[in-house]
Amino acid sequence: MKALIIGSFSNRVSCYSKPLSNSSSSSSLVVSSTGCYRVSFRASERNRVIQSQPSFVRSNFGRFNESFLLSQKRNTQHVASVISEQPIEPDATDPQNTFPSALDAFYRFSRPHTVIGTALSIVSVSLLAVQKLSDFSPLFFMGVLEAIVAAFFMNIYIVGLNQLSDIEIDKVNKPYLPLASGEYSVRTGVIIVSSFAFLSFWLGWIVGSWPLFWALFISFILGTAYSINMPMLRWKRFALVAAMCILAVRAVIVQVAFYLHIQTFVYGRLPVFPKSVIFATGFMSFFSVVIALFKDIPDIVGDKIFGIQSFTVRLGQKRVFWICILLLEIAYGVAILVGASSSFLWSRYITVLGHSILGLLLWGRAKSTDLESKSAITSFYMFIWQLFYAEYLLIPLVR
Repeated sequence: MKALIIGSFSNRVSCYSKPLSNSSSSSSLVVSSTGCYRVSFRASERNRVIQSQPSFVRSNFGRFNESFLLSQKRNTQHVASVISEQPIEPDATDPQNTFPSALDAFYRFSRPHTVIGTALSIVSVSLLAVQKLSDFSPLFFMGVLEAIVAAFFMNIYIVGLNQLSDIEIDKVNKPYLPLASGEYSVRTGVIIVSSFAFLSFWLGWIVGSWPLFWALFISFILGTAYSINMPMLRWKRFALVAAMCILAVRAVIVQVAFYLHIQTFVYGRLPVFPKSVIFATGFMSFFSVVIALFKDIPDIVGDKIFGIQSFTVRLGQKRVFWICILLLEIAYGVAILVGASSSFLWSRYITVLGHSILGLLLWGRAKSTDLESKSAITSFYMFIWQLFYAEYLLIPLVR
């Protein structure tokens, strides 16, 4: 007697049992287990009914059982292989995963472009007090480091307080910030800004430099008045007052106070203001006004919703954009004239060429910017910060 056992395995085969028949053409048996496995027995017309052949059933069932187990084993190995190839989702509670996430959230919370600008400005202005090679002493580097760290702490307080006051606005304008996205709770934000304000004042006090301490204190007052939502405060609602706050900190306090910190506290010299300090204060006045105006261009939607009367809301994005370009080009023109008047040939060439290149880069980038695209405007705003950084590389060379 000839018998053929055919096994087929599928995940979605309906399981049913067909009654045995005495028909001479075929017989079928369906066996169900964990999955659905269909086994068909076909016998020739000369064979008798399966039930009448116990030895035949025992013999073929043994073969079937062996085939079934082998197929089940292969199927199990296949499933295990497929499972092993699937990516494993990271555990959110794993310290190796939470630390990078926390670091990334704090990075965004700190508004790094402002931190970089603060650090570069302090280093650049401190170099204006250097008169001879021997001035590069450990005392100088320690004084610069103290100023950078204290200013960094105060910078975190100011930008953090602004985010605490603008959570609802930032959900529209900057939803990637930790407070707006919900990564930080309000309580976490308050703890961070309070801690960094305390650390800034503590470091400024123990250093013992009055120019440094007053720079921190005035920045604290203006930064608080700019952001906090209290009667007579939240000056950011008023375009002109908001611009004056940023100008006072970025243009005047940074240039004058940190220069005096090195000149009088570190070196113990008289507070004499050279040409380069005066130039830096004047040039950064233009730049600070531009930053104050331009930062609101990408945020026009949220500012309109929440009643922030910025110049962009009043005048429109395109007009404010070109006002900013005009102000910066005027600043670069003045810088070229100042550089050309230098008595040092190397200073004259470097500052004239450097400011000419920056002015041309600004104009070319402005002409190619799509003012209908928020991402393009935001990218241009960060480009302005890059020009801001580049200027602080040129300022120490103005002599």
